[in-house]
Amino acid sequence: MVQTIKSRSQVPLDSRDLDICQQVFDKLRSEYQVAKGSDEAERMASIVIELYRQGVRDPNHLRSMVEAARGLFETSDR
Repeated sequence: MVQTIKSRSQVPLDSRDLDICQQVFDKLRSEYQVAKGSDEAERMASIVIELYRQGVRDPNHLRSMVEAARGLFETSDR
């Protein structure tokens, strides 16, 4: 299923939204061994929130898009 980004939501994120973003961020940070509080962690968190606000709600899709945006996508020939 292709998900289309329609527009950035101006509605504040609620606790459920933040929980989804936090889970995606934590998985990515752990998998790629990004230190808490590092510049990389801050960039990754910003991307997670921005994509979520733009309408990417599925955690797997959100994760994939963050990986692609940060150049973390692993190719099978590595």
